[in-house]
Amino acid sequence: MLKYVTVVCVLAALCAAAPQNPQDVQILRFDSDVQPDGYSFAYETSDGTSRQEEGKIDNPQSENAALSVKGQYSYVAPDGKHYTVTFTADTEGYKPKTSLGQK
Repeated sequence: MLKYVTVVCVLAALCAAAPQNPQDVQILRFDSDVQPDGYSFAYETSDGTSRQEEGKIDNPQSENAALSVKGQYSYVAPDGKHYTVTFTADTEGYKPKTSLGQK
């Protein structure tokens, strides 16, 4: 299970848009709930970045236990366009769907 959490965290770090001046970005909201059978978190920053995610352990009492995750993140790209990625990650892999918003 730890390797699934690690993979999800690495994906989150790689997918988040880096602000041009990180010292100016403020955390507007952060929520987190970690339970033995799953977790959820959400945050929003002043540069327009947001993320929400929840994960749960499927078949926790079996040797086929696996983490399944669903969520979405949004950011403003350097060109000023708003991007949103909705995703699931489970035993069938990482499945993102991207949408482009207005400037």
